[in-house]
Amino acid sequence: MFHMKRKSTVADTPPPAAAGEAAPFRLEAFLPYRLSVTANRMSRAFARAYAERFGLSIPEWRVMAVLGTGGPLTAAAIVERTAMDKVKVSRAVAALEAKGFVLRRPHPEDRRSALLELAEPGVAVFEAIVPLARALEAELTAVLGPEDRAQLAQLLARLDAHLSGLGDLSLDAGDPG
Repeated sequence: MFHMKRKSTVADTPPPAAAGEAAPFRLEAFLPYRLSVTANRMSRAFARAYAERFGLSIPEWRVMAVLGTGGPLTAAAIVERTAMDKVKVSRAVAALEAKGFVLRRPHPEDRRSALLELAEPGVAVFEAIVPLARALEAELTAVLGPEDRAQLAQLLARLDAHLSGLGDLSLDAGDPG
């Protein structure tokens, strides 16, 4: 099973000052930063579980996960579903093709793009990783009760829907953290 050491985190940081209050900017209380740090820690914890055993990077696993649950897809659709940069998706797809995990075939309706899908070895790896992913998710969320997990899922869905409606908020600053 996965056993993670508890490191100092921003999880216990109080929320930012109420609207209208003049408070100094505190990065550790800034929601985009906190979400980014937490997501990166989760990704690294998961990567330790599959990188050595399956030889996959985080972007490679994300591409496989999307194809394993929704393929075949174009690279553009993978970019959309993962919110990863096009270059990362392209490199991950190329690496997965080289490993024999992903197949590329012409798109029947669009000659400019290709459809990507898991090859048999990719399906086998995906099916081997899914139980590890579920076990890690269970360990990561063990500190939350069922109501907390449901509320977290609802809150993340609301934030994601809101962000999707806002479009690109890019301030040319790149990653929030």
